[in-house]
Amino acid sequence: MNVIRGIERYLEEVLIVSILAAMVIVISLQVLLRFVFGTSLGWSEEFSRYCFIWLIFLGASYGVKKQRHIKIDAVLLLLNQRWKVAIGIAANALFLCLALFLFIFGGKIAVQIFQWGQLSPAMDINMGFVYLAAPIGMGIASIRIIQQIVLQYRHGLHHGLEREETDANSYPNANQAVGDK
Repeated sequence: MNVIRGIERYLEEVLIVSILAAMVIVISLQVLLRFVFGTSLGWSEEFSRYCFIWLIFLGASYGVKKQRHIKIDAVLLLLNQRWKVAIGIAANALFLCLALFLFIFGGKIAVQIFQWGQLSPAMDINMGFVYLAAPIGMGIASIRIIQQIVLQYRHGLHHGLEREETDANSYPNANQAVGDK
């Protein structure tokens, strides 16, 4: 059970740090080889580009997990607790629709690319691995969005309504509930 909890808690962080570290090492090696030895790696730019694509989709999932996506909360300051929770859930539901769309159709495209056998020009890897970034990242993001909706509902509607009379400006931060476990 601790392994599952560790995966749930640190999946995005480990993947993002690993990919970013690999990207930095390869780019640094490329710069070092170019300036010191006058030669370069033919595949470093392509590798870095593919790492960056993976970072974008995994970062979107991490942003959902930590509730750090861009939002305008000026309107939320004017609303009571019930409306704040309802708008938060509605926004997450819309994002869930987008994430599921990208998961389904991104997966179809990745499968098609695997079937075609298209290879990358410099590294000769199947381009399906690059296209898998969208369905994997959005699949993880979908799970995180569902977790956030459940937490918003649980902490916002049930606990937040009792606090509404004493603290009208508090908004249930689902991220605290996830981070405190």
